[in-house]
Amino acid sequence: MVFRDEFRVSTPGRALIDVTRTVSEVVARSGVSTGLATVFVHHTSASLMINENADPDVRGDLQRFMARLVPDGDRMFRHAAEGPDDMPAHVRSVLTATSLSIPVVDGRLDLGTWQGVYLWEHRTAPHRRRLSVTVVG
Repeated sequence: MVFRDEFRVSTPGRALIDVTRTVSEVVARSGVSTGLATVFVHHTSASLMINENADPDVRGDLQRFMARLVPDGDRMFRHAAEGPDDMPAHVRSVLTATSLSIPVVDGRLDLGTWQGVYLWEHRTAPHRRRLSVTVVG
């Protein structure tokens, strides 16, 4: 059995947005008891990750680390068609992930106790991002 659905997320600009609940709802609608859910973001300047969902300091630390690793406005980048955060956003998405595979057990995402699924918006301006979830079981 294969089930696919998609949803959109409005971002406030650069941020980590918890999408665990929405992904879980898609998995529940799929009717799959045991299988695999694949989450995919359809953009080149946003990414996905599974990480700690209990302490918001983790998300802040990740943002600060990435800002140091790939700073906006770095003169090394030629591509700046949409501003100084344009190419850094592309690099950030390449360094992270545009898709995730998550086991499905008993009709639910089989995440660890402190794990959540996050959309990582790498642009500084708000965007509307499209995510798809495919559940195979």
